[in-house]
Amino acid sequence: MNVLLLTDKLMFGGAETYFCKLENRLEHAGMEFYYAAGVGELVQSIKKKDHFIPLSRKNHIKNLKKLKKVIEEKDIRLIHANSLRMVLYSSMLKRLVKRDLDVIYTKHNITDLERFVPKLFSFLINREVSRIITVSEYERRNLIRLGIKAEKIRTIYNGVDLTQFVFANKEENAQFNIGILARLSEEKNHELFIRIAEQWREHPNVHFHIAGDGPEAGKINRLIDRLGLQSSVHMRGMVSDPEQFIREMDVLLLTSNREIFPMVILEAMAVGTPVISIDRGGISEAIVENETGFLIADHLVDDFKEKLLVIFESDASERERLRAAARRRAEKDFSLDKMIKETLDEYIGYQ
Repeated sequence: MNVLLLTDKLMFGGAETYFCKLENRLEHAGMEFYYAAGVGELVQSIKKKDHFIPLSRKNHIKNLKKLKKVIEEKDIRLIHANSLRMVLYSSMLKRLVKRDLDVIYTKHNITDLERFVPKLFSFLINREVSRIITVSEYERRNLIRLGIKAEKIRTIYNGVDLTQFVFANKEENAQFNIGILARLSEEKNHELFIRIAEQWREHPNVHFHIAGDGPEAGKINRLIDRLGLQSSVHMRGMVSDPEQFIREMDVLLLTSNREIFPMVILEAMAVGTPVISIDRGGISEAIVENETGFLIADHLVDDFKEKLLVIFESDASERERLRAAARRRAEKDFSLDKMIKETLDEYIGYQ
């Protein structure tokens, strides 16, 4: 059986990284895998270049013609769509090739269609998708609430490459580093991160680091300047080695307005960097309070400061307990090997 995996564009993001992991690691004696996406920064991560089909970022008609040809020439029987747009592509492709194609949809993000026209979203998914993979139980329950048939849905957690995100001992040093690794966009709520940093002015050895790029970069820089935090809040830009950045931090914060199940949480757990996160989406399925990290109920500066103080003032043995428990949880439930195996199991069901 031949399988075609689709995603919008290979830019830095959770769905795109997931796509690249599958491209790098999927292997099965009875299957051939083909991949198609709009090109972007992550195209360099693609290993099987002869099985990769670059798509236009704007010309959808051209894309559909190209994909129709691939489906017919390669006898594709299963499409794995990694965005709602690719579900729509798959729906049109089924009609263009005039034969049945099974479609698996991995839902990575909250879509505008489900937010504003939920009945249309559920109708589309129930009609056009054979199987849905959710990346958290929270999202599985949410889809059922929207009217998606429960028997269509399976949760497969995102997987972290434990050979890349290696658990490392942390050396005690005078500087205490607090980081955030996220696209500089409004929903990631970097303003809250900076407001938290503002509360630590009296601690000259505490430094805050912002890694990532995006449309909010200018706004974030101006807020840092306005608050006079240039010496303690550092804009690091896009980092080429996220594992190294996470490893350098004593604590990682997640301040987003909304999330489903962010990959950075698992990466931090794998390397042993404690996480303090807003409790949104399926984050509590990975972070267990005061066992593998800390959860914050609301976007309150004082609540984040309180949890930061717990880590800042704890001794080495307490920090090590937290770090080791997080790594064990990543190994048990959130490894890349586990994700690949469970995804292959879904494909095998259509052989």
